[in-house]
Amino acid sequence: MRLLFTTFQRTGSASATVRAFQDQELLFPRHVTTGPRKGEVVWGPLLCSHVLHTLHNPRYAGAFVYGRHQIRPTATGHEFRKLPRDEWTVLMRDVHPGYISWDEYEANQQRLLANAWAFGEDRRTGPPREGPALLQGLVICGRCGERMTVRYHHWRNRLIPEYACKRERVQREQAVCQVIRGTALDAAVGELLVTSITPLSLETTLAIQLEVEAPAAEADRLRRQHVEHARHEAEVAQHRFLRVHPDNRLVADALEAEWNARLRQLAEAQETYERQRAAAQHVLDAEQRAAILHLANDVPQLWRDPRTPDRERKRLARLLLEDVTLLKTDHVTAHVRFKGGATQTLHLPLPVPIGLLRKTDPAIVAEIDRLLEEHTEGEIGALLAARDVRTGGGVAFARLRVREVRLAYKLRPRYERLRARGYLTRHEMAKLLDVGPETVKIWRRQGLLHGEAADDRGNYLYSRDQPKPRKHAWKLRRLARRANHIGSTGRGAV
Repeated sequence: MRLLFTTFQRTGSASATVRAFQDQELLFPRHVTTGPRKGEVVWGPLLCSHVLHTLHNPRYAGAFVYGRHQIRPTATGHEFRKLPRDEWTVLMRDVHPGYISWDEYEANQQRLLANAWAFGEDRRTGPPREGPALLQGLVICGRCGERMTVRYHHWRNRLIPEYACKRERVQREQAVCQVIRGTALDAAVGELLVTSITPLSLETTLAIQLEVEAPAAEADRLRRQHVEHARHEAEVAQHRFLRVHPDNRLVADALEAEWNARLRQLAEAQETYERQRAAAQHVLDAEQRAAILHLANDVPQLWRDPRTPDRERKRLARLLLEDVTLLKTDHVTAHVRFKGGATQTLHLPLPVPIGLLRKTDPAIVAEIDRLLEEHTEGEIGALLAARDVRTGGGVAFARLRVREVRLAYKLRPRYERLRARGYLTRHEMAKLLDVGPETVKIWRRQGLLHGEAADDRGNYLYSRDQPKPRKHAWKLRRLARRANHIGSTGRGAV
């Protein structure tokens, strides 16, 4: 049980607590309340419902409660309703040892409520996730006022966050309101947070808090007096009940009812006092003030440390930020609202589109255009790779990269360039020379005809200004090469 509470305090959500138990292969006890095994304690996997039931139950914080739920008969059966805390019949704190304190129980309830906001109509903060989006759940659209969601894109083995306002698209099939890339925005807001936490700003905050503590202390004294008065009334009612004679049943019942009413009033007063005390400003001693001022040097180092998880940065940001309103025009305007009401406005240039980031240098495009006059795409890729020329995306050139550049910039292919210069295909050349197409291919291989490579698949084009080779000249040339080879080696027919 203690591991469950500490894991929830560390991870911040019930689902993350379940995953932590699954990763460690830990089982969780459960008390069977129905069936043939009623009353037994069984061990099994931890479920999210188990975590929520445990966190919402005040008995684990050392409190005694009664009347948290209400069952009403209806025409179709029974209605089960969960009552708010101010309608509970009995709430008595610190009546037995607990796994956590009452302050920790209240903090867990606030965290669960914040997590539930992520699924509400307003889609408030929600628990910080593992993604790199710093402003997850804090971003508000500057056009329609709705909460913006987060989506990610993969680029070079990195997750690039984007903040999108698409409530109208989901609800009414309208266009997306605005989409803003979050890389530069998160960096700017993070730098603003780091620079905001300075010794001077913290000293100013503590000085303002000193002025607020005086009236807060007076209000706390008045609320405490109200609790003491309710406790005195409850003790008086208890004393009256204990002094009545047991034979006076009617008097005893009336005094017992009065005692129970005083106890409920005491519990309500105590709860109101604790709630208002938690919401009020806390008084800091000298040691705590020194620790807060020391944070000005620790936070920047912690923030910039690459080993700090993204989730911890989000938690730190949520301690300081209330929300961030974004408006996209010819630039991005970010209105940052801090806890307490202070605001800052950031003006950021629009992110450069990915197409422009990966755009090939115009000089390289011009060089490819020039080389297409004399070389194929594969030959051009080899030439550029030998020069260590790279594309706009930083990739070395090859045949397919040259083809992508040619198609993207609509450069004429080498085949069309040769045709425009009057070059003929193999069949056209064969018809001109009055021979077969295979003969033209053989003459080119033997060097009797000159052909220009039109692509990297073995297709050639031929200039029409070439003399027709003598018939069987390629056979005579082969015999001449064989005779020269025999003469050089001195070996002939036997």
